Amino acid sequence: MFEYMEELSVTETENLRKTISNLFRQTCILQVKYDPVTLVPRDNLYYEMCVRHKKFIEDYLEVLGCELLHDPQEHIFRLAGDGLEIEKFSLTTTIIILLIKMIYRDKILGEGLEATVTTLEEIREYGKNTNLLNWKLKVTEWQEALYLLSKHQMIEVPGAVRDVEDQTPIYIYSTVNLYLSSSNINELLEEYREEIAEDEAIEENLYENAVE
Repeated sequence: MFEYMEELSVTETENLRKTISNLFRQTCILQVKYDPVTLVPRDNLYYEMCVRHKKFIEDYLEVLGCELLHDPQEHIFRLAGDGLEIEKFSLTTTIIILLIKMIYRDKILGEGLEATVTTLEEIREYGKNTNLLNWKLKVTEWQEALYLLSKHQMIEVPGAVRDVEDQTPIYIYSTVNLYLSSSNINELLEEYREEIAEDEAIEENLYENAVE
């Protein structure tokens, strides 16, 4: 492996290291990324690095208990395997992912590939209409969710996450469909129902105590 890297230029070696680092940090690498300022599509250097050095990366990852998967339909490379550290999303973030999946589906079916842009206002509206997000989130909760979605290549926002406002365009990548399987969604809804039941039980106890 070291001999392979020694034959590369300094720039190519550095880009290869960054590519592997990005695979572990963000789970997947897309062929086309959207400029974080203009949301104009552009080729992703790290995807090209995966193509050029696919065999080396596969061998390197195998030692670490991971596997490099290529999805030609979604145009992504992503990690899998026992050696991959799994990041657990909070209930709120998981609900937001589900809402964005719904928005993406509706826009693709109704308006086509050019319409995969949403806003915080639209996400809240979907949350209200589906009764999945019928309470007001703190700014920090929105920022945490958007940061994780951006980190894992589900969305792209123009500029910094902290600057996203109600009407700021949020581009949705097709990779959002890689998250939350049917079983995940059922688990989420069950957890959500349990939390509601607990809250109602607490409110009932408070009411009874107040009456007494």
